[in-house]
Amino acid sequence: MGLEQYKAKRDFHKTTEPAGKERAGEEGIFVVQEHHASHLHYDFRLALDGVLKSWAVPKGIPEEPKVKRLAVQTEDHPLDYADFEGTIPKGEYGAGEVDIWDKGSFQLQERSPDKLVFELMGDRLKGPYALVRFKGKEKEAKNWLIMRL
Repeated sequence: MGLEQYKAKRDFHKTTEPAGKERAGEEGIFVVQEHHASHLHYDFRLALDGVLKSWAVPKGIPEEPKVKRLAVQTEDHPLDYADFEGTIPKGEYGAGEVDIWDKGSFQLQERSPDKLVFELMGDRLKGPYALVRFKGKEKEAKNWLIMRL
C-alpha cells in the first residue's frame, strides 16, 4: 500500500503526526494505540514491508483465546508512528487523542494475502494471534478478524 494514502490525508503543518518514510528492513515491532477520535477504537499496527500495516479495532484487541474481533484495515503508517502519542487537531483526519496502549515485538509465523499469524511479546499482549481477512465482495476486503489463538 505504501504511505501515499497516509500523507494525502494529513496536513503536516497542522498535525504533530510524523510524516515519515518507508524504511525497508525494519520489522518485528507492534503497537496498539488507544484512539479517542469520533469513536473510541484501538489502532493495531505491525511493522512489515518498511511501514506499519494498520487496522482499526473498534472493541479492542482480544486478550482471551478464541475471541474474535473486527479489525478494519486502514492506510499504512510510517514506522515513526509507533512512538506517536498526542492530540490530532480538530478538523484534521483522525482528530482526537492518541495514547500508546501496548507496544513490543512480534514474531511472524505465517503470512499470506488473507492471513497473518504471529506471536506478540508486549507489556499487555503476549502470545499467539492471527489476523484473517473476510472472504467476500471487494468492499469487504478491508475487513479482517483479529483473534488470540
